[in-house]
Amino acid sequence: MQAISVEEVKKRLDAGESLNLVDVREPHEHADFNIGGILLPLGRVQQLDTDEIESLKNDEVIVYCRSGNRSGMASMILESAGFTNVKNLTGGMMAWQERIGS
Repeated sequence: MQAISVEEVKKRLDAGESLNLVDVREPHEHADFNIGGILLPLGRVQQLDTDEIESLKNDEVIVYCRSGNRSGMASMILESAGFTNVKNLTGGMMAWQERIGS
């Protein structure tokens, strides 16, 4: 599993790049603040209920959560399920809000 910083993701988004972002937090967390990712809670990833992102198996997928822990677990699960380019957003939304804002 690779890591990617909030600064790198922000820079790429600001440049107009279309990123495959996956938010593995719970729906209420996603509703409070998100950066546009597909909501796919960790529980669904653990059950391999990943139909929404199945077409991204060979594309870069950036996974995020609140602090980076759940997304780290989700990244490893996705890699074991055949996703070839998974990146964990270091520090998650806490780091995003701290360094970039909301």
